[in-house]
Amino acid sequence: MVAFKSRKQMELEEARKAGLAPAEVDEDGKEINPHIPDYISSAPWYLNAGRPSLKHQRKRKPDPNYTKPGHDRGAQVHQSDKFVKGACENCGAKTHTIKNCVERPRRHGARWTGKNIAPDEKIATVETDDYDGKRDRWNGCDAASIAHVIQRERHEARDEARKKILKEQKLKELEEGFSGDEDDEDFLKVDEAKVDESKQMDFAKVEKRVRTTGGGSTGTVRNLRIREDTAKYLLNLDVNSAHYDPKTRSMREDPLPDMDPDEKFYAGDNQNRISGQGLEFKQLNMHAWEAFDKGNDVHVQAAPSQAELLFKDFKIKNEKLKSKVKETILDKYGNAAAEEALPRELLLGQCEREVEYDRPGRVIKGQEMALPKSKYEEDVYINNHTTVWGSWWKDHHCGYRCCRQFVRNSYCTGAAGIEAAEVAADLMEANIARKEATEALKKEDKRRKEEKDERKRKYNVKWNDDVTTEDMEAYRMKRVHHDDPMKDFLN
Repeated sequence: MVAFKSRKQMELEEARKAGLAPAEVDEDGKEINPHIPDYISSAPWYLNAGRPSLKHQRKRKPDPNYTKPGHDRGAQVHQSDKFVKGACENCGAKTHTIKNCVERPRRHGARWTGKNIAPDEKIATVETDDYDGKRDRWNGCDAASIAHVIQRERHEARDEARKKILKEQKLKELEEGFSGDEDDEDFLKVDEAKVDESKQMDFAKVEKRVRTTGGGSTGTVRNLRIREDTAKYLLNLDVNSAHYDPKTRSMREDPLPDMDPDEKFYAGDNQNRISGQGLEFKQLNMHAWEAFDKGNDVHVQAAPSQAELLFKDFKIKNEKLKSKVKETILDKYGNAAAEEALPRELLLGQCEREVEYDRPGRVIKGQEMALPKSKYEEDVYINNHTTVWGSWWKDHHCGYRCCRQFVRNSYCTGAAGIEAAEVAADLMEANIARKEATEALKKEDKRRKEEKDERKRKYNVKWNDDVTTEDMEAYRMKRVHHDDPMKDFLN
């Protein structure tokens, strides 16, 4: 609310600022500086201050005789035995409606079942004229009721105990490592070269100005690599090599796949994902997802320690189960490999193929990895066939090439079956041609009959312009030659 000043009040303020009029006095009798702005000296409207004062800017002392009105939260007044008209349809309480009910929605409310009627809440009326009292959202709250939520003391005690244990461990390490000899003095000395290398391996720390909305600020930026390292995109300048993403500065594939692994410094970003702790973290995530799907409340980000302990227990139980199954199989069937050792000729066998391996065991020179065999049976002939199923293909159908049959489990008929199939095909083609010729003659007779009587032709007639060889032959056979002396006899 904006208070408009009259002309007289404005002139009086100007006179006070110029020292021509006495300054105003507050409630305590102290003069108010006339140069204080109005938005500071003017009290808020809800304080109902009748005169200028700076009392609202000072910290107010609580009244010792003031008792804060409160109410009992969660207190119960009465509990009905049956549902009363006008009560909550969900829980049955008479102090609220179903719209304001805070209980869990029941499948069948108390209105229809008449059971488990909730007690009525105590509605307290807080009568206070205090501004803060009317807007106190924690009025009537018991601090002891939220002690289980805010456990500050327990967390602070745990942090103190952790710091104490770490301090004792450091002191113990120093006592064990220092005995007063010259070697210990050399041990305590710091090698500057090693410090520089560690800083470089931990990425260089650079202080620079970072632009923000509120102005410039000093931030810490760590370089992704040191200046002496070769950039990823310069390892292989071939455009068909591994793809480099300049936005994320990542290269997933290996830029130098043919290089010796012992001399290779960088093998792509995917190498970090399938090795070391990256692979362990991936397995941990997979185990947590599978456990959550089976009903276990496990989450890696919410409870990482719990997920890791469950994964360790799972690995231990899995190893025990595998060893138990192995022992059971060995007890039942025995171990032939342990009873009879392989001959020395087979263990140290020689061959004419020359294969060269590196230290990790990868093939550098020699025969490549053999292709896996098919899971289907090969070169198996059944029912007197001399070829396998699928060796013959015709009209989108598979068959046997030896007899050209398309039935899978048929018996082979050989060359005689091929000749019989060809004769049957020729006969079928002749029958089809004869049938098409007969139909073409009937079609030509029908067309001639419609041409003679124009009145029988329908209104929405549809003509077919597709003319086949049989139609042309029928037209030539039925065509009338006017010069023919026998044309009337034929008709």
